[in-house]
Amino acid sequence: MISARRMVFRSLISALALAFTTAPALAALSPAEQVMVRTIDAEHDRTLSMLIKWVNQNSGTLNPEGVRAVGRMIRAELEPLGFTVEWVDMAATHRAGHLIARHKGNGRGKRLLLIGHLDTVFEADSPFQHWQVEGNWGHGPGAADDKGGDAVIVAALRAMKDAGTLPDADITVVLTGDEEDVGEPVEVARGDLIAAGRDADVALDFEGLIRDQGRDMGSTARRSAGSWTVKVTATSAHSSGVFTPESGYGAIYELARIIDTFRRELREDKLTYNVGLIGGGTTAALDAGQIRVEATGKTNIIPPVAVARGDLRAISVEQIDRTRARMRAIVAQSLPGAHATISFDEDGYPPMPPTAGNRAILEQLNRVNRDAGFPIMAELDPVKRGAGDISFVASEVDGLAGMGPASEGDHTPAEKVDIPSIAQQAKRAAILMSRLAAEPRQGVARK
Repeated sequence: MISARRMVFRSLISALALAFTTAPALAALSPAEQVMVRTIDAEHDRTLSMLIKWVNQNSGTLNPEGVRAVGRMIRAELEPLGFTVEWVDMAATHRAGHLIARHKGNGRGKRLLLIGHLDTVFEADSPFQHWQVEGNWGHGPGAADDKGGDAVIVAALRAMKDAGTLPDADITVVLTGDEEDVGEPVEVARGDLIAAGRDADVALDFEGLIRDQGRDMGSTARRSAGSWTVKVTATSAHSSGVFTPESGYGAIYELARIIDTFRRELREDKLTYNVGLIGGGTTAALDAGQIRVEATGKTNIIPPVAVARGDLRAISVEQIDRTRARMRAIVAQSLPGAHATISFDEDGYPPMPPTAGNRAILEQLNRVNRDAGFPIMAELDPVKRGAGDISFVASEVDGLAGMGPASEGDHTPAEKVDIPSIAQQAKRAAILMSRLAAEPRQGVARK
C-alpha cells in the first residue's frame, strides 16, 4: 500500500499536470467557471481525504448507526455552504433514514435536485472495510457506489461557492440511506425523494459514470427493477405414470415449460428477465426473505410443487405492462395435471425512460464538455447500467444519471474508484449546475 505522504505527492503532481494540459481549453469558460475548475484542482487532496474518511466508516444498509455516522460527516460539509440540513428517520421502514439538505437561492433560476446515497452493500461483518490506494485507483467499500458520488457533490458545491454561483442557486440534496436495499413500504421509503422531485426542475443522479470502450457516457435513462414469482402445484403420483392423463406432467415440467417459454417468447429491445432462484419436488418452500428455497423429493415421485423467482427490467411502464400480460398468458397455459400462478412484487424501481427533456440536459452537459475541453459524452444504452433512485422521480422531472466518478468492481470486494475522475466529474457538475441554476424557470421544458 502506498504511504499517505506519497499518495498526496502523486495527487498534487497529477493535479498540476492536469491544470497545465487543460489550461488552453478553459478560455471558453466564463471567469466564474474557471474559478470552479481551479478550486476543484486545488482541493483535490481535501476531497480525497474526505472520501477516505467516509469509506473507512462502514455504512452497510443494515448498519443504521454507520449510515447515520456518514450522514453526520456529510452534514458537516454541507451546513458551512449555507444548506439547511435535516435527518429524516426511517424507523418505519426498518432503515436508518435519509439526509436532506436545502439551499435557498434567489428563486428565479431552475431548481436542482441532487441525488446520491449513504449506504453500501458491505455490511458490518464484511471483511471489506478499508480504503487502499492502487496507483490512480482508490479501493474500498463504497469508494465509488456511492460515497465517491457524494464526494463529487461536495466538491462541486464548494467550487460553486468559491466562484460565487452557489448563493443564487436553489438546490436540494437527497442522500438516501437505503438505496442498496430499499425499505418497505416503498411509498414511505421514497416519499421524501418523490416530493423533492415534484418541486424540482432538473434532477442529477450522482451514481457512477459509465465508460463504454474507454469513452465517458451520458445516462439519460435507467431501466426498472422488479421481481416476479411463479408457483406451481400438480398431481403427485408414482413416476411410472408421468405424462399419462391420470398423473399428468408434474410441477417441475410445468415450471420448466413456463421458464423456457419466457426465454423464447418475451424478448424485445431493452427488456431482460432473469431467473434467480428455482426449486421443486415433493416439498418446495421459500424462506421469509424469498432469497432461499428448501426442497425435498425422490426420483420416483412426480413432484407436486415447484417455485421460481426472477427479476424484470424494462425501459418504460408500457413495456412492463405488456410483458407482465404476456407472462400471465404463458403461465395460464398449464400442462395436464398442473396449475401455475404468477405474482409481481410492487416495491421495485420504476423505469427512467430516455425522454427529450433528459436528452436536452445531456446536450447542455456536452456544451460544458466542449467549453472545458472534456470528452463529448454519447448517450449510454440503458441496458448497460442498473436501476437507481433517480427513477423514482423520473415521471416528475427531467434528469440525468451517472454524474458520479468512474469505477470498477462495484458491489464486490474489488470495488475501486478512478481517483482522477472525481475531479473531472466535479468540474462537469459544478459548471452544469451553475448554468442550469442561472436559467429562468419559465424556460423549463417538460417531458
